[in-house]
Amino acid sequence: MSERVHLRPWQKAAFELFVASESPDFLAVATPGAGKTTFALTCAKRELSLQRRRLIVVAPTSHLKQQWVQAAHRMGLELDHYWSPSDKLARDVHGLVTTYQQVATADTANKLRGMAHDAIVILDEVHHAGDERAWGDSVRLAFELAHRRLSLSGTPFRSDTAAIPFVNYAETAQGGEAQPDFTYGYADALGDGGVVRPVYFPRFDGLMEWSAPDGTVVSANFHEELDRPGTAHRLRAALSLEGDWLASVIGQAHDRLMSIRTTQPDAGALAIASDQEHARDIAGLIRKRFGVGAEVVVSDDPDASRKITDFAASDRPWLVAVRMVSEGVDIPRLRVGVYATTVSTELFFRQAVGRFVRWQRGIERQKAYVFLPDDPRLRAHAFQIADARRHVLRRPNDDDEEITEGDDLAMAKRELDLDPEQLSLFSVLSSVATGMQVHAFTEQGLTMFDDEPEIGEPAALDDPAFDIEIGDIPTEAGYAFIGRNSIADVKEELRLQNAELAKRIVDYLGWSHAKVQTELNRLAAVTSVASATNEQLKQRLRQGEAWLKRIRRI
Repeated sequence: MSERVHLRPWQKAAFELFVASESPDFLAVATPGAGKTTFALTCAKRELSLQRRRLIVVAPTSHLKQQWVQAAHRMGLELDHYWSPSDKLARDVHGLVTTYQQVATADTANKLRGMAHDAIVILDEVHHAGDERAWGDSVRLAFELAHRRLSLSGTPFRSDTAAIPFVNYAETAQGGEAQPDFTYGYADALGDGGVVRPVYFPRFDGLMEWSAPDGTVVSANFHEELDRPGTAHRLRAALSLEGDWLASVIGQAHDRLMSIRTTQPDAGALAIASDQEHARDIAGLIRKRFGVGAEVVVSDDPDASRKITDFAASDRPWLVAVRMVSEGVDIPRLRVGVYATTVSTELFFRQAVGRFVRWQRGIERQKAYVFLPDDPRLRAHAFQIADARRHVLRRPNDDDEEITEGDDLAMAKRELDLDPEQLSLFSVLSSVATGMQVHAFTEQGLTMFDDEPEIGEPAALDDPAFDIEIGDIPTEAGYAFIGRNSIADVKEELRLQNAELAKRIVDYLGWSHAKVQTELNRLAAVTSVASATNEQLKQRLRQGEAWLKRIRRI
């Protein structure tokens, strides 16, 4: 059996380079929305078709694990995202998905080292292996024996400290610079057409007034030169709901969203907030002022991943988040964004804008709009969004303050350069939005205008010259049935049903859970639920139901 896979021109070119390469390592850098996942899975499937091997994917977040499972399933590959080091991988999947954080634990790294021997490993957003020293060390330990390692990143990068495992570096005046085997930037994707959307940046000036920690009352717009603390104070004043600037900009963003929804009814908008309280306040404003729903997603919420997935599949208008959707999250229907966070680094800005550029087939015009404060730092980032720029990765020092999404005080301190006492003395007096300017990047390049014009976009490329044919890949248990749900999702449902059945039997017999589980395993001839195939889990259910019926007759 074989399957024809349609690739975009860049994916076909990168795939051919991957196939021709004799190195075990390959680094592909491609702009967000270009289709790195499809490219990587095509490469993996080709390798698996040559020889039966295991596939291991490492993703930055738990939510992205689920996205990899679904993408792999659509290509006829089955991955288990529930795997843990204590489990033996079931025979009816081709491999597993884990995260860099999970790999960093000693037990997981050592277990993966054995499993990854002669395997195909995909390292998604590989620059995360440089987030902490332990992460990079664990990645090297776990995967140095793999047959091939395909590293992916949405941005080229360089490191001024130790190099990231399995990435080739060249020394430059700016430090060690990663050397991708293939690079495909945002400008390249715009030029090809039908790959990414053009991004329009409505930028709003304003008049902000605040009381500084020393008691001084300061008033400034975004075009006045201020020192570093003053620049941070001004941006925070604009983004505070104690003034009118943010409410006014959200109103214009909502009007744009409603206009888009007349032709794309499921179009959505995302507001990126500064912290969790800020996110909830923005959602409250949207609900009260516009009478529409606004989903809030924050990292402390155990249902955050499910909420993102549900929102992506719905037609709900607004999503408000802090950092949960800054990288890798796939919500193609997002057409409008409000950059309402005080985080002003170029890397975070590019990751955020990347959420809005993913092309959707079948929509003739699909411009993306990211509404911004006309802060000089953000303005510079927006004008450079089409440039292929390299970012510095710095490992934190041991005494660096750890910033988490939930640590609002620490985040505020980092942005404002204030200690907690000074932070309490900073207050917003007023803010008003004024003077919108817009620029965009289209296939014609940078465009400046006062009023946004209508620009048609080319259709996606369907040239059969970019098709490739790859054989279907069996698992150890045979060929997988490609239905609507992945094997991993079906497996989880079967595991839950088995657990519920065991509870019912415990209630009838008064046995311990361990004793009941052992007997169910014996009846179904399985070693453990964790390592059982779906057919074995179904057999276990049938045996358990028959056992329960016999118990009820007694």
